[in-house]
Amino acid sequence: MSASTQTPRPPRAIPPLMQLSDAAAERLASLYAKGQAGKLLRISVNSKGCSGMSYDMNWVDEPGPADEKITDKGLTILVDRKATLYLIGTTMDYRSDKLTAGFTFENPNEKGRCGCGESFHV
Repeated sequence: MSASTQTPRPPRAIPPLMQLSDAAAERLASLYAKGQAGKLLRISVNSKGCSGMSYDMNWVDEPGPADEKITDKGLTILVDRKATLYLIGTTMDYRSDKLTAGFTFENPNEKGRCGCGESFHV
């Protein structure tokens, strides 16, 4: 009987918790420099809507004990630790068209969205 040694597999690369698109970074930098100076954007996921979950964004003065700090493109955002499993690999974008403008989320964990686009499920 021969002993075989197995080479351990290299660990998989873990995607960043969240990233900012260039448009989101530009808009967020503008907000941080003007009306929201001295505050941080905090992102969480709440239970609501047709599909069960929705993104929630609030301005806070400082990180809470359950917040993860994310720094991308020189900007810091906070993510509620309870939302991290739902947001791994998400890119926050900023889109503007003739009728609307706002932050959007490209989340690879989403399995579907409600018809109005306000909520999602994983």
